[in-house]
Amino acid sequence: MPGYRKLGKPTAHRKAMLRNLVTDLLREGRISTTECRAKEAGRAAEKMITLGKRGDLHARRQALAYIYDETVVKKLFDDIAPKYAERNGGYTRVLKLGPRRGDSAETVFLELV
Repeated sequence: MPGYRKLGKPTAHRKAMLRNLVTDLLREGRISTTECRAKEAGRAAEKMITLGKRGDLHARRQALAYIYDETVVKKLFDDIAPKYAERNGGYTRVLKLGPRRGDSAETVFLELV
């Protein structure tokens, strides 16, 4: 299906996992995960940063509906989004680390540019 990856999870589990990944990425600035998960989480994180760039009340409420932690939303709107004011997309970067020891899945760093 075009548009998204199912990641081998039921819908509710997949959505919760992506929300957790995006929340952690915006809190920490860099997370380590598998390549497929990083690509999907990067798409969602870019949408959240775009909401932060808009900066109005409706955008803040939309971000609060997706991101679990209110302090992360405050950080997004006050610190992260103003850094990307002149940039039109491309807020995240995927750096390959190599295969994971247990199951040989490709691991990557997902980080904010």
